[in-house]
Order: sequence, then C-alpha cells, then structure tokens
Amino acid sequence: MLAEALQTVMRRYDIDKPYERLKALTRDRAVDRETLAAFIRDLEIPESARAALAELTPASYTGNAEQQATSI
Repeated sequence: MLAEALQTVMRRYDIDKPYERLKALTRDRAVDRETLAAFIRDLEIPESARAALAELTPASYTGNAEQQATSI
C-alpha cells in the first residue's frame, strides 16, 4: 500500500531503481512493520524525509488525492 509513497520519495532523492529495490524487498515474503522500518532507515535520504516515511500508515496515506479532487 505504501509502495507508491516510498518510490516517489526515493525518486525525489535520486535513489537508483526504486521499483526494483521495493520488488526485491517484497518478493516472496510478507513485509511487516519492522521490515519496512529497516528498509526506510537504510535509505540514503534526508532525516526529515525518512521520518515522514516512517510515520506513514496505509490508513493515513492519501497520495495526491486531495490535489486531484480540488482540481475538478
């Protein structure tokens, strides 16, 4: 559910192959909160971006839905 957010932030900070990195993380295994937290912790991005990603949950992430709704 949060893959879109992770990939967007990884692209913003020029992390190489964000889709492939997430695919490698999730392929053939369940990803729990601890696994995702470790992945985020190891990203070479600013601490503020890392903290924002760490706070995301599937319930709180809306992507750019608000922007799209207000542009109609």
